[in-house]
Amino acid sequence: MSKLPSILTGILLCAMLMPAPLCHGQSPPTPAFPEKVILDTDIGDDIDDAFALALALRSPELQILGFTTTFGDTETRAKLLDRFIAEVGRPDIPVAAGAPTPPKTTLTQRRYAEGGHFAKPSHRDAATFLLEQIRRYPGQITLIAIGPLMNLGAAIDKDPSTFGKLKRVIIMGGSIKRGYGDLGFGPPQPPQPEWNILNDISSARKLFASEVPLFVMPLDATQLKLDEVKRAFLFSQGTPLTDTLTLLYHQWGQETPTLFDPMTIAFLVNPALCPVQPMHIRVDDKGFTRPDPGAPSAPHPPNAQVCLDSNPDAFFRFYLSRLAAP
Repeated sequence: MSKLPSILTGILLCAMLMPAPLCHGQSPPTPAFPEKVILDTDIGDDIDDAFALALALRSPELQILGFTTTFGDTETRAKLLDRFIAEVGRPDIPVAAGAPTPPKTTLTQRRYAEGGHFAKPSHRDAATFLLEQIRRYPGQITLIAIGPLMNLGAAIDKDPSTFGKLKRVIIMGGSIKRGYGDLGFGPPQPPQPEWNILNDISSARKLFASEVPLFVMPLDATQLKLDEVKRAFLFSQGTPLTDTLTLLYHQWGQETPTLFDPMTIAFLVNPALCPVQPMHIRVDDKGFTRPDPGAPSAPHPPNAQVCLDSNPDAFFRFYLSRLAAP
C-alpha cells in the first residue's frame, strides 16, 4: 500500500488535532470529577476494548475502581488485563472475572495474556465485586459496559436494590437506525441485532428495565475507523501505553480497527462528542433494540438516553490528543 508523503501526513494530523470550536459559543455540560468508574469488558477478541481502556487510563478525570471481564474465557481476559495495567504502571487497579460462558469467538490476543509475568492465579467474582463497590460508594459509580451484559444481569439478579444505587450506566450496544457497515455515507444499512445485546438478551432487558440512568452508544454513533494515518501517529508515540496498543493491534491481526467502545469513555469525559436524546428502547426476542414510544394516549417514559450521531473528526481529535499528551 502506498504511503502518504510525510509533509501531507503532518498537515493532516495537525488539522485533525487542533481544537474544534464549540457550537454557538456554548460550553458543553461536564460531569463532576473525579468520576468513580468500573469498566466491564470482553477484551481480547476485537481490539476496540483495548483502545477504550487506554483512553480511560489516560483520563485524569476518572478514578478507576476496577475492571471486570465478561463473556467466554473470562479468566484469560482477566490475565490480559493484569498484564496490560501492570505494563502501563497501574497494577493497583483491581481486576475481577465474570462467570465463564461457552466460547463463541477467538481470543486473538491470548498470547499477550499468557506471555507476561503479571497474571494473578485467580480473580474475584465480577458481580460480587461490582455490588461491593456500589455499597461502598452508593450513588457515585458510573458503570461502563463495553461487552455482552452477563455481569450486569448477574448483579441485578443478586441484588437489584444495590444495583439501583449506581449513579449511571453507559453501554456500547444496540442499533437504532443504522446497522453494521453504515458509516453515514453510501447505501444505508438497516438496524441489526448488535453483538453486545445479542449475546445476552435477557441481561439487556434487565438493564433497560432497571431504572438506573442509562446512556447508550449504539452502532449509529460508534463506527469510528482508525485509519492508517491515525494509527501511524498513535503507534509512533513510544509510550508504554501506545506500545501495548501496538502489540495488541498486531496480535489482533486485521488492518483497520473500528473503535466502537472508546465512545463510552469519550462521552463520559466530554458529553458534547455524542449528544444524547431520551428514548424508550425495547429489546426484542431477536436482540433488536427498537424505539418504542408507546401509544399516543399512553406514551412509554424514556428508559435511556441514546446517541444517534457523532462527529468522527471531533472524536479522533479528542482521542488522539489525549493518548499523545505527555
